[in-house]
Amino acid sequence: MSYQMKALYKTVCPECGNTKLSHNREKGEVTCPDCGLVIEDKMIDFGKEWREFGEDGNGEDNRRGGSPLTYTKEDMGLGTQVGTSADLSKFDRRTKQRFYRFRKWQNRVGSGLEHNLREALSEIRRISSNLNLPKTVEEEAARIYTLAAQRGLVKGRSLEDVAAGAVYLACKINELPKTLDEISEVSGIEKNEVIKNSKFVSRELGIRVLPINPSNYISKFASELRLSPKVQTVANSLILKAQKAGLTSGKSPKGVSASALYTSCLMCGEKRTQSQVADVTGVTEVTIRNGYKEFLDELKLKKEVEKGKKIFKVSKEGGRTAVEAAA
Repeated sequence: MSYQMKALYKTVCPECGNTKLSHNREKGEVTCPDCGLVIEDKMIDFGKEWREFGEDGNGEDNRRGGSPLTYTKEDMGLGTQVGTSADLSKFDRRTKQRFYRFRKWQNRVGSGLEHNLREALSEIRRISSNLNLPKTVEEEAARIYTLAAQRGLVKGRSLEDVAAGAVYLACKINELPKTLDEISEVSGIEKNEVIKNSKFVSRELGIRVLPINPSNYISKFASELRLSPKVQTVANSLILKAQKAGLTSGKSPKGVSASALYTSCLMCGEKRTQSQVADVTGVTEVTIRNGYKEFLDELKLKKEVEKGKKIFKVSKEGGRTAVEAAA
């Protein structure tokens, strides 16, 4: 049981000034052990109120009375369903037909908003499942779409477009490194439509989205490029230095992370071409090249890069010698 002590009663006895008060949480009382004054006798418990008890009735089964509310369902999880497949299998054919008819009418009952939410939330669940998004991101995307639908923002727009925009917006809010190309490929919606709908929804709902930290992309891109943890560490340190120097303001987070990865590859002797990095990160080679040059000039990394190139050259010659010896 949890109580908000300071907000509900005084911590000093008004009669004798004693500060060591006695708190009886079972009775909800606060008393002074010195003078016996009852300072508070109606304490409020803000903890959970359990409604389900164990089989023996001793109250040890601390489960809530129902499932939590969720935006991933059109009725917030409060609706009921007329029978399930397991229930209907026990009845005869005539009873089954009657229950199927009840379920059919139940699905028909509802407003246009509920039907729209049912289809759109199903699309959001599909996109989230294919992208392996966390439940928190899926819940946020469903919440954004529900608010947009309640305010009439989806009228005249394809629900698939708005659903994809909501997922993209939820990923940016939670700083999840999912690229626009990935969401466009899974949802089947053009990239410009995803961007347009996400900006429209965020503007109308007053959602402020900050740029994703470039460091969030490092582990994802490094894994696809098969780079060592040392390269990832160096890339993260380069991004941190660039942020302190003000080099990342106004630039694409993906472009900054791609440039940092390419630079760190050269510094650690794990050479990757600009085209390889560009294919994985989804940015142009020009962006990587310009970012690399800026890192060299502003952060003074020429010596580290030259050292890394020598390491790569030595390792390459060593590997060639080993192959020739084996031959």
